[in-house]
Amino acid sequence: MLWYQSIPTWFQKFFPNLIWQIPDPNEKVVYLTFDDGPHPEISIWVANELEKRNLKATFFCVGNNAQKFPDTYAEIVKRGHRVGNHTMRHLKGWQTQDELYIEDVKECSQYVQSNLFRPPYGRIKSKQVRKLKDNFKIVMWSLLSCDFEKNLNCHAALKGLKKKTKNGSIVVFHDSTKAEKNLKKMLPEYLDYLTQNGFSCKTL
Repeated sequence: MLWYQSIPTWFQKFFPNLIWQIPDPNEKVVYLTFDDGPHPEISIWVANELEKRNLKATFFCVGNNAQKFPDTYAEIVKRGHRVGNHTMRHLKGWQTQDELYIEDVKECSQYVQSNLFRPPYGRIKSKQVRKLKDNFKIVMWSLLSCDFEKNLNCHAALKGLKKKTKNGSIVVFHDSTKAEKNLKKMLPEYLDYLTQNGFSCKTL
């Protein structure tokens, strides 16, 4: 298993303003999330795979892509999935001046109507969190598919995902061209694993 695929619980506790997992006391639930879309082919492929199994997910959309592909964005919402803000230009918070970062998030809100926000790469400064937390629920993750890795061993990555999946896990995939090859290898098998093991999948 990739060493950074799972975020340890002890690490999550250092950042209480960020959402890492959401255990449900009444059922086994996983929160599937897809970053970097919408993409007119890949996002719809993902939505179709989810629909085959009657599962729902949350799509964290880059504003530029939502602006470019409004019909795809609308289709995701129409199918009952939830959307979240992923900045307008997929900025790295650690390397971006705070006011510029906040303005970029606000600009994305013109195209992605949501009170959910996920920082690209998971990189966000404490000051940026403070400026955003009153208007957004800032969502991180507990499990990372690593589908963006060029030379990913998909079998090993899937094995790690299955082993670490638990009630309340927030899992990240990417509906992007960079991740497409690995995504299409991994996602159907992982979705089947969830349904076969009694997990429901809800939006955040």
